[in-house]
Amino acid sequence: MATEQVNVSRRDFLIGSATAGVGLSLGFYLPFGAAHAQNQAGDAIREVNAWVVIKPDDTVVIRIARSEMGQGTLTGLAQLVAEELECDWSKVTTEYPTPGQNLARDRVWRSFSTGGSQGIRGSHQYVREGGAVARSMLIEAAAEAWGVPMEECSAANSVITHGPTGRTVTYGQVATAAADMIPPVTVPLKDPKDWKIVGKPVKRLDTLDKLTGKQVFGADLSLPGMLNAAIKACPVFGGSVRAYDANQVMGMPGVRKAVKVDDATVAVIAETWWQAKTALDALPVVWDDGPNSDVSSESIADWLRDGLSAAKAFVGNRQGDVDDALTGAVEMVEAVYSYPYQNHATMEPMNATARWTTERCEVWCPTQNGEAALEAAIAASGLAPAQCDVYKIHLGGGFGRRGAQDYVTQAVNIAKQMPGTPIKMLWSREEDMTHGKYHPTTQAKLVGGLDKDGNLTALRVRISGQSILASVRPNALNDGADMVTFQGFLPEGDHAFVYSVPNLLVDHAMRNPPVPPGFWRGVNINQNAIYLECFVDELAHASGQDPLAFRRRLMANDHPNALAVLNAVAHKVGWDAKPADGVHRGLAVCKTFASYVAACAEVSVTNGQLKVHRIVAATDSGYAVNPQQIEAQIEGSFMFGLSAMLYGECTIKGGRVEQENFNSYPSMTIAEMPQVESIVMPSGGFWGGVGEPTIAVAAPAVLNAIFAATGRRVRNLPLKNTDLRVA
Repeated sequence: MATEQVNVSRRDFLIGSATAGVGLSLGFYLPFGAAHAQNQAGDAIREVNAWVVIKPDDTVVIRIARSEMGQGTLTGLAQLVAEELECDWSKVTTEYPTPGQNLARDRVWRSFSTGGSQGIRGSHQYVREGGAVARSMLIEAAAEAWGVPMEECSAANSVITHGPTGRTVTYGQVATAAADMIPPVTVPLKDPKDWKIVGKPVKRLDTLDKLTGKQVFGADLSLPGMLNAAIKACPVFGGSVRAYDANQVMGMPGVRKAVKVDDATVAVIAETWWQAKTALDALPVVWDDGPNSDVSSESIADWLRDGLSAAKAFVGNRQGDVDDALTGAVEMVEAVYSYPYQNHATMEPMNATARWTTERCEVWCPTQNGEAALEAAIAASGLAPAQCDVYKIHLGGGFGRRGAQDYVTQAVNIAKQMPGTPIKMLWSREEDMTHGKYHPTTQAKLVGGLDKDGNLTALRVRISGQSILASVRPNALNDGADMVTFQGFLPEGDHAFVYSVPNLLVDHAMRNPPVPPGFWRGVNINQNAIYLECFVDELAHASGQDPLAFRRRLMANDHPNALAVLNAVAHKVGWDAKPADGVHRGLAVCKTFASYVAACAEVSVTNGQLKVHRIVAATDSGYAVNPQQIEAQIEGSFMFGLSAMLYGECTIKGGRVEQENFNSYPSMTIAEMPQVESIVMPSGGFWGGVGEPTIAVAAPAVLNAIFAATGRRVRNLPLKNTDLRVA
C-alpha cells in the first residue's frame, strides 16, 4: 500500500523556500549551490512527485537519497523506481536531493543513510511506491486530457496508451499536467513475476562518467574563489594541541592561514593543497600526548586475553545447559582465535568542502549519510538547520568510514575562520591511515563438545573485544550489551546462527581500548564467520567427518536457505570429486544482513606460498535487483576480505597507529586475485543485503582450505605473520 505524498512542485518549493528566507538550494548537479537553484526556479520542468522529474524530451530524472560509493545502489534504486514508473530505461538519469530539502519537506525521501547493506533493502518499498504513484498521476493526466476513464489507459516504456482508441502520448507531454494531479493514497505494486527491469543485469548508470573522467568526486571539486586546507591531528589517540607557531609558515608560498581546528587538530589554508601540505609539514606544533601514550598492540591483546576468562560478559545467544553438556561430552575441542584492527583505506582520503557565513553554511562532501553530515554541519556552524545544507558527491570508497562525519565537522570549523570563502579540506594518506575509525580488534575462545556418534552437543563461544556501539552510538546498547558484536551468532533475525546445537552459549566480554572503532564493511561478521566456520571445520575433522557432511547435519532440519547455498557451492565446485593434484578445498557459510551466503575455496600451498586458485560463491538475497551488480559485489568483497585476511593489520605503538600508507598496509594484487564463480540464487520473499554479507565467507573458506593443504590451523590474522611451510 502506497503512502500519501504531498505534491510540491520544484518551482513551488524553491519559491516558497526563498520567500521564507531559507534559501535552500537543489544542489543536484555539482558544484552548483544556491545561485543555481534560483536560476532553475524559473524553468518549466516540474516534478511529478518527490522521486520523479520528467522533462519534455522524455528524460526521466530519478532522485536517489542513498549514496553511491561503487556498490551500485544508485542504479539498483533507479531500477526499482523505473519498474513501477513503467518508463523507458534508456532515458533514465539520476540526481541527489539534499538533506536540507528532505528536512524542509518533512523527510519525504526518508533515510539518507547508506550502510549495513541497507541501500536497497531498507528503502525498496517506498521508492517503488514513489514510482507507482508517479505512474498513476501521469496516466490520470492523460486520461483527463482525453476525457476518458483512467481504467481504459495503460503505461509502458514512457508511453501512455488509451486501449479502446489506440491513442498515445509520451510522459514528457503530460508531465507538467501530471504535477497538478492529487497523488493517490494507495497504489498496488507489481508482482515480482511481472518485473521487466528489476532482476535484469542492466548497465550501471554511473559507469560512463567514471570511465571518461566526467564524474566529480570530493577530491576533484572546484568552486570559484576556493582555497585548500591540509590538516593534522595529534598522532596519539586522545592527545591534543599544546601549542603551534603560525608565524613560522605565513611567509611560505600561497599560505593564507594556519589555524586550530579543534582541541586535537591544526590546519593550514593555502591557494593549493600542496602548498597547504608543505606548510603544514613545516608548522611547529607541540602535542600533548595525553593518557594513551603507553598503549600498544601487546597491551590491548593482553587485556582482551583476560576477557576470555572474565566472569562478567553480555549474553548474545543461549540454549540449553552448556556447562553440563560439555562435562558429559565424549570429546572436547578448544581453540582461541584473534582478529586485528583494520583500516578502511578508501582510495579517496577523507575530504569536504565548506563555505560559511553568518547567514548560511554549505558543505559539499562524499558521505554515506547526508542527514548525519547535515547534522554535523549544523552543530559546527552555530546556525539554524534552515540555514545549512549538504550537497552529496559520489564517494571514492566508503566501506563504513564515511558514515562517521568527523571530517565534515573539521571542514566547517576551518571555513568559519575565513567567512565567505569556500575551503576544500583534504586529508593526506598518512592522516587517513592514522586517524580512521578502525575495525575493532577481538579475540574468541571456542569450546565444542562431541558425543560418541560425532554429534555436536555443546558449543561455547566467548568473544572478548571492542564494542563499536559503545563508542559511536551508546544509546543503541541493549542494557549495556552491543548486540552488533554477535553478528552471525544471534538466535534469530538478519544475523542469525545457521546451525542447530542443543546446548549453546555465546557471550561478549566488552573491552574498549582508546583506539576509535567504526563500522567496517561487514562489521563483526568478518571475524565471527572466521571464528565459527574455522572452528566448525576443526570439529568436523576432530570427529572424523567430512566438513560438508558435518555442516549438513547441523543445519538439515531448521536452516533450509543456508543449506541451499552451501549445497549450491558444493555442487558447482564438485566437492565429491577429487580436485587437481596439490589443490585443496575449504567451505564456509553464514547468514548476515538477512542474506544467506556460502563459499568454497580451492588453494594450493607450495613451499609455504599460498595460491588461491578459485572461489565458488552462492548468495541468496531474497530478491536480486541487478544480478550483474551482485556478481561484481561478490568479486569486490572477496578482494576486500582476502586483503584483510592476507595483509590487513593496524598495529599500535605509543598510542598511535604504525601503518601510514599502502607500503605498510597493502592490499591484494591483481595477480593474487582468484577466479570467482558466482551463483546468484534469489529465493524470494525477503530483501537481503549484498555488499557486506559476501565478504564474510571468503576468508574462512580459504583458511579451511589451507588446513586441508598443510594440516596447520591459522587462528591469528593476518596470514602474513604465519609461516605456512610444513614442518
